[in-house]
Amino acid sequence: MNKAQLMDACLHSFQGEVTGEVIHKIVLQIFEIDLDNASLLTEAEKEALAAAQDTQTEIGTKASSFSSMLPRHVLDSQLAAHGKLRTGPEIRIMLNQLFGVNLDAISSLEKARISLFSKGQWIVQQDHDLFVVYTGEGDVDVKVYPTAYFLEKTGMAGLPEDLQQALNSLGYHIDEETNGFYYADAEGQAVPDAFKGQTMGAIMATIRSSCSHL
Repeated sequence: MNKAQLMDACLHSFQGEVTGEVIHKIVLQIFEIDLDNASLLTEAEKEALAAAQDTQTEIGTKASSFSSMLPRHVLDSQLAAHGKLRTGPEIRIMLNQLFGVNLDAISSLEKARISLFSKGQWIVQQDHDLFVVYTGEGDVDVKVYPTAYFLEKTGMAGLPEDLQQALNSLGYHIDEETNGFYYADAEGQAVPDAFKGQTMGAIMATIRSSCSHL
């Protein structure tokens, strides 16, 4: 059972009212992500996220009034406005639309051997991970670089050649500081989910083709 499925099971068995506090505790317990550190998406980020998901979201009309509220209280307002969401998939969609926290994608990384830093905290990190995806504040830039474990096991000084080529084709540039690659949106906008997915796909392809023995 992966983390998304475990969240579904917890919500299904929960007998009381599903509130922002309940969602906060479940996400913290299962994913070790503190939603109180998350920030509401800007209007531009919401538009990009909605376009990437090929859907329209109603979330955002109250963003200005939410700016000073804890995320768990924002969730209470959204639950009141949109009905009492109870299922894991419904709540994960809401969290992604509000805060850009994609728990389904995070759940899929559990055994991918990719460390992920986002929203000011480590989302996924294991001792034997091979690569790091590090997103800056507001998700406006992304770094991809090898872990110390990967460098130790391979004796390499940076990313594998095939991964370098794949990242370069996506618009990444060499980042000498991390022995990796760096990407930033030219207009300072948040990197959309679709681009993050392409980045993860490129890394996973390299792991399958040349790193599975590590």
